[in-house]
Amino acid sequence: MISKISIVIEVIIKILKKKFFYKSKKKKLFIKKHYLKNNSLEILSRTFLACLMIISIFSISPILVDFFKSNNLMTKEFKNNSKNNFDKTLGGEVNDKLTKLDDGVNQKFLFDDVFNFEALPSNTIRLSASTIKQLYKDTNYNLQDVRKNKLVKPVSLSLLPSEMKRIENTKERKELFIQIILPLVIKESNHIRSDRIKLFSILNKNRNTKIEKNWLEKKFKQYGVLNKDLSTLKIRLDEVPISIAIAQAAKETGWGTSRFAQEGNALFGQWTWSGEGIKPASADVDSTHKVMKFKVLQASVKAYHRNINTHSSYKKFRSIRAQLRDEDKQLDSLILLKYLDKYAETGKEYVKILEQIIRQNKLQDFDDAKLLPSSIELESLI
Repeated sequence: MISKISIVIEVIIKILKKKFFYKSKKKKLFIKKHYLKNNSLEILSRTFLACLMIISIFSISPILVDFFKSNNLMTKEFKNNSKNNFDKTLGGEVNDKLTKLDDGVNQKFLFDDVFNFEALPSNTIRLSASTIKQLYKDTNYNLQDVRKNKLVKPVSLSLLPSEMKRIENTKERKELFIQIILPLVIKESNHIRSDRIKLFSILNKNRNTKIEKNWLEKKFKQYGVLNKDLSTLKIRLDEVPISIAIAQAAKETGWGTSRFAQEGNALFGQWTWSGEGIKPASADVDSTHKVMKFKVLQASVKAYHRNINTHSSYKKFRSIRAQLRDEDKQLDSLILLKYLDKYAETGKEYVKILEQIIRQNKLQDFDDAKLLPSSIELESLI
């Protein structure tokens, strides 16, 4: 029907052009200056054209509507299906008082898994620097190969060597520090990535098991999410670029030489106002804060990630990270680094130092590094 109408329209246009228009030598169209003498013919022509236009509109409209619907161009809003699944996961219980996006935090359970992690039995033997170097040599673990192959040997140490300060060669000390910290950071990143994959898997289901529901409840507590807000959990449960974590550990510990790192395995200088900690020598007499101490290095790495992913000071960091995720882009450490200015009192100057550490030591080479599976033989060497 549409094809027939288009033919009729084409014929009428040709007639009208012949009746009402003419071309100049320059091929420009001008309206004739005289009107039709036969008024009845003019009225008839206009009526015919009007009817033809109405028929055409009614014929084409359904096709246009179907086209816009199929391309979601007429949709006023996009529904978050995962949010619907999330409501179903909670047994259909919808909370009318959802928190603002990534706003507010319940600190009660934030570090429970960190403390439980430390409660597990572990062989916290402090190896000497020479022993660690020999271990890395025996396992063929060196940073040059990591930069090339992007594969890291899973040599996880519990404590830093006490001789870090006595290693006079700066390059050698830095390399040893990175070798020790790198597997620990990747291990925690892998844990977070695994949790994130599980989260989206659960939310994409119409129905969830009791185990999955309990797992969600646990994550809400670990990340301090108020009112079980799904959007907030998705923003907080994410990775911190490896290069940023290493740079901050290097800055906060003086490449593993600080008292906090040696005595309390504190790699990131996190403060605490309760529980165990180390009192800074430069702190005021009236100051009550301490630097958090840990039994093993891995606990410090876990606490650091939890801090970045929940503290209000780093909300903008998490927002930009989520934006990069939405745009399907990599987590660029030099972009995200700008939003960690509240980590230290020096603010933007602190960020500049971290950026310098990342660039000078080419730490971005490790952002896409993978941790090789552990083995009984390797564990026996540690």
